[in-house]
Amino acid sequence: MLKFVPAAVALALSLAGCAHTPPAAPAPAPAPEAAAPASAGPAADDNLNAVAWTQNASEHDFIYLQTYRNAQEKLLKAKSDPTWDALPKDDRAAHASLKGLKPAIVLDIDETVLDNSPYQARLIRSGGEFNEADWAAWCKEAIARPLPGALAFTKFAAAHGIAVIYISNRAKDLDDATLANLRAAGFPVAGKDSFLGLGTFVEGCEQVGSEKGCRRQRVAKDYRVLMQFGDQIGDFANVLGNTAEGREKAMAPYTGWIGERWFVLPNPTYGAWESALFDNDHDLPRAERRQKKIDSLRAK
Repeated sequence: MLKFVPAAVALALSLAGCAHTPPAAPAPAPAPEAAAPASAGPAADDNLNAVAWTQNASEHDFIYLQTYRNAQEKLLKAKSDPTWDALPKDDRAAHASLKGLKPAIVLDIDETVLDNSPYQARLIRSGGEFNEADWAAWCKEAIARPLPGALAFTKFAAAHGIAVIYISNRAKDLDDATLANLRAAGFPVAGKDSFLGLGTFVEGCEQVGSEKGCRRQRVAKDYRVLMQFGDQIGDFANVLGNTAEGREKAMAPYTGWIGERWFVLPNPTYGAWESALFDNDHDLPRAERRQKKIDSLRAK
């Protein structure tokens, strides 16, 4: 026989039963996804931004166009002035008289008229550094493209009876490949005498390293140079010591010629400016050269 249980007592018993019911176990957390493997590309390269800018920035192309267009606007006026000459006094000294000399322009090749940034891009992709064998192989491909404005300007000069002379520090065994590249790109090349590569013999003048002074003196013998173009100070004048002070001293007498007789083009990817930062010691380990470049930076 069932006994009557008051409602209050029943409610208490019910709540007591709930209090002792164990809580449900939490759902297991999802297993973390496996991390994606790291990219197996080359290590970070200090030259990446410089080469990326050279190849992709419109500003790079506009600087070249601006430079060559500015020069073209001034070229015929320079030609008509018989006293106008763009050679530094040391290079002109042995042939001081300009009378009867034919007009000419003098241009560097690499990063002045031909774009070698694909070679720099290959180094970044491979993680390597400049070496003569790879550089020679690139030059022998003879596929470097003209830089913006250079082709139109040199053709304009040639069409107006102005000799176009290229002075380059490419090694002598690259002469034929370089001439082939210039011609394939459409540049005016009158003959081998219009290209003076490294190792060109100049009677009575001893070349020191890769200085271009002797070759400019050779040009001075036959030509009145209206303008010079390059991406390195050494393309314009001899630098006796490749230090900040030496570079400044070489250019000090001629700063008024910039944009008038001398036209300097940008090259953030390589050059004597970089070597000067680590005392021109290319035998230093890469990390030490990099640290010296960091030490050269100004924070204020």
